[in-house]
Order: sequence, then structure tokens, then C-alpha cells
Amino acid sequence: MESPVTVLIVDDEDNVRSALRRSLRKAPYRLLFAPNGEAALAEIEREPVDIVLSDQLMPGMTGLQLLRAVRQRRPYAARIMLTGHADLDTAMDAIRSRDIDRFLTKPWDDLELRAALEMVCEKLAAEAENRRLLAALHARDGRGTP
Repeated sequence: MESPVTVLIVDDEDNVRSALRRSLRKAPYRLLFAPNGEAALAEIEREPVDIVLSDQLMPGMTGLQLLRAVRQRRPYAARIMLTGHADLDTAMDAIRSRDIDRFLTKPWDDLELRAALEMVCEKLAAEAENRRLLAALHARDGRGTP
């Protein structure tokens, strides 16, 4: 049996983290939480994380700064930004630069949140299968890993 997908939720507001926990309580994910970017980076060093869902406006480190750092440290982890309407230009620029995979606006819709996570999980599974097949091809051809 496959292990559940691990989602790290990063938001500086306790009530937002609690609301996201409630929104995803019946979803098949292992949820981790961090109150800021620094704590999130420490968490991804301790735990294998598949998806990082981060607020954009946080003290100390913005969500975009965090997700860029996640991209460097965990290139296969999916990155989702949770942002207010005022930050949509930032989110669109981040998608174009491949720093984030998706963005959701606050307040979020629970169905949209679950659909976004499901789509990202499908993308992660497809990318993992592609890496596996490519490694098998390289092994067969005697070239080792790519």
C-alpha cells in the first residue's frame, strides 16, 4: 500500500491553519503545519514533503520566497500559493517562472482546494513514473542514471 501524500501547510495565522485542517480532515493526506517560512524549511529537512501549500503574505519570508527555496531544496515537491486578490499578479508571475504550480485565492473554496490538491497529486504521480521509466531506460542502455 502506498504511503499517503504529505502536505505541508504554511500560514502565520492560527485560524487559517485550523480552517485548512478542518477542510482537509477527510482527505487522504498526511498534514503537517508550520507558522512561517523558516519553520517550513526546517520541516522539509526533517520530513519528506510532497506538497507545500503556503500563504503569500507572512512576516519574515513571503510565500513566494519560501516556495522558491522549496523548489531548490525539494525540486519534485509541488508548490501551491494561497493568496489574497491583491497578490494575483505575484502569483501569475510565479507560475510563469515555475516557482509555483498553482495558486488559490483567499477565502478558498473547499471543493476547489481539494480539486487543486488532487490535480497536483496526479501530476506528481505522472512525473515520478516518468523518472522511473527514464531511469529504467538508461539502466537498460547501460548509461546509468540520467
